[in-house]
Amino acid sequence: MPETTLDLRETPPAERHPKIHAAFEELEDGETLRIVNDHEPKPLFYEFQAEVSAFDADRYDCEQVEEGKYVADLPKRI
Repeated sequence: MPETTLDLRETPPAERHPKIHAAFEELEDGETLRIVNDHEPKPLFYEFQAEVSAFDADRYDCEQVEEGKYVADLPKRI
């Protein structure tokens, strides 16, 4: 499925969540927003799970690929 990738490691922390929410809203149903972050985005997962009805929490995935680099997929429901 198509995906959009945001590398947030150079983005100031206060700007990250608004940027993520805006990018997620732009997705078509069934698409995935992939974020690259400097820490595990578990609080973001809980935020999306509680507040974003289009977020498909069952298909969420996060992996630490190296020190200081986490890749998380935020899928949008079909």
